[in-house]
Amino acid sequence: MAKLTILEYPDTRLRTKASPVVDFDAALGTLIGDMLETMYAAPGIGLAATQVDVHQRLLVIDVSADRDQPLVFANPEILAREGVGTMEEGCLSVPGIFDEVDRAASVRVRYQDQNGTFHEAGFEGLLAVCLQHEMDHLDGRLFVDYLSELKRERIRKKLEKDRRERAAHGGSTPVAARAL
Repeated sequence: MAKLTILEYPDTRLRTKASPVVDFDAALGTLIGDMLETMYAAPGIGLAATQVDVHQRLLVIDVSADRDQPLVFANPEILAREGVGTMEEGCLSVPGIFDEVDRAASVRVRYQDQNGTFHEAGFEGLLAVCLQHEMDHLDGRLFVDYLSELKRERIRKKLEKDRRERAAHGGSTPVAARAL
């Protein structure tokens, strides 16, 4: 397995609409393993293939406390949404930024697993929010799109400043910045 590079906002590749997964083969298994390793190392609870510059409708999630229950969703499709909940979200592609977003409290999703087998299931709470967040990535949408234009501009400027500071420190993040 290999740790992949996560694209950061405002990289235009994050706006690419992903194509369906058609080959459920060893290469897909390798990509899934690499995505899980990348997500866990980040650390995060979800990662869409778009975030690692692979434009296939594929995402991985693990919201378990022990981080030992990885879920794989290929070609996910929301069939139904119920309720509305507000939750603070962050994103591996928008590091260090968190804000509240309204999403459906529960969703019913049809998807394929890593072998191509179809499933249909309902999800709620954090898992439902994470699924919606990651599925947005597959359509070229980020959680910052739910925020005001002013907030997005501030976030973009902050991330650009952070990248400049990392570059000035030889690519490493200063300790104070990691505390966020």
